[in-house]
Amino acid sequence: MVRSLAPRPAPPVLAFPHVGRPLLAPPRLPVTQPSILLSPPELTGGEFGALKAALDSGWVAPAGPIPHAFEAAITEATGFPHVAAVASGTAALHLGYRCLGVETGDEVWTSTLTFVATIAPAVQMGAVPRFLDVCPESWTLDAGLLSRELARAAKRRKLPRAVVPVDLFGQCADLDAIRAVCDPWGVPVMSDSAEGLGGTLRGRPAGRGAWLAAYSFNGNKIITAGGGGALASEDPAPIALARRLACQAKEPAPHYQHETTGYSYGMSSMLAAVGMAQLPSLAARVAARRAVFERYRGGLGDLPGLSLMPEPAWGRSSRWLSVILVDPRRAGTDREELRHALLAAGVESRPVWKPMHLQPAFRRAPHAGGEVAAQLFEQGLCLPSGSGLAPAAQARVIEVIRACFRGQN
Repeated sequence: MVRSLAPRPAPPVLAFPHVGRPLLAPPRLPVTQPSILLSPPELTGGEFGALKAALDSGWVAPAGPIPHAFEAAITEATGFPHVAAVASGTAALHLGYRCLGVETGDEVWTSTLTFVATIAPAVQMGAVPRFLDVCPESWTLDAGLLSRELARAAKRRKLPRAVVPVDLFGQCADLDAIRAVCDPWGVPVMSDSAEGLGGTLRGRPAGRGAWLAAYSFNGNKIITAGGGGALASEDPAPIALARRLACQAKEPAPHYQHETTGYSYGMSSMLAAVGMAQLPSLAARVAARRAVFERYRGGLGDLPGLSLMPEPAWGRSSRWLSVILVDPRRAGTDREELRHALLAAGVESRPVWKPMHLQPAFRRAPHAGGEVAAQLFEQGLCLPSGSGLAPAAQARVIEVIRACFRGQN
């Protein structure tokens, strides 16, 4: 058989992913790790016993009583009666998009100020993202802008398959306002509450009010299982579907029967055991992180051109991360100068999320607004916020920042 030497046609240019294009080399990171970290995991001491008990029980795989017990604990923490514990927060979002019936060509709308995992699974399923700006009062999805964009979309007869508001740095999105504009159009809402656990909206836990809510228990979250996530709902149907999809979509049969394809997204008993040990400390950790934020307010609030992330009257943030804004025109310094000074002092900090509409991967994606998010990215800096952050270590962070401001006088 002779293989043709004719050149193959060029592959089609994909709308958003950079498939087929070379990736840039990753930036060189400092050799020494900072001694004061942004949001390190904090152990309660009960994790070791929980892991040993899991191993002694013989349950290691993503099955058995331990993941189910963790799901019950998540139900208690969030108020959602139906919960599926899965391998990651991204997996929870992916399963949520499957439950929403997202298909190629569907539009999915979300806040532009978020981490890429919010929208990546939908794009990988063939959806078209549309990124909307945030409101200055909460840094979360602007419900007024959403209302106007939905009305325009209805005129085009192209309503989104779903709207996905994002809880940011512990601050819940205003799901009541978002539902008020989505419900009349029949557009379902899934809350990306990966950063929201412990925060509240009008007294309700983060995510309550959405049809689906996704949570993360990654190593940097306020409650960690060393990984893992969860999808939750008031409705049992999507969670039953998510459970089936998370187990390779196996049908209840004595042989392996598949009506569709699924994923290996189940949460292992090991992760669930760690999460079980962590969840009882949620309220204490929220209190500790809010205290960290208040110490920053007291130590930095008098500096010209520096402000802290606001908290709207309708929400109570967990302050998963404490964030400052630096206006260079008034401060005489900027976010990057502060970040480099902190790094030189062994302190980890990080800019707020770069908006999705500014990311090269989504350079062709439609968006509405974006000026608020862009300014927050340019001026915003996340500071060490761990619930175990010692006051002496935090005083060191504050002093480094104040020294940058003194250097401008």
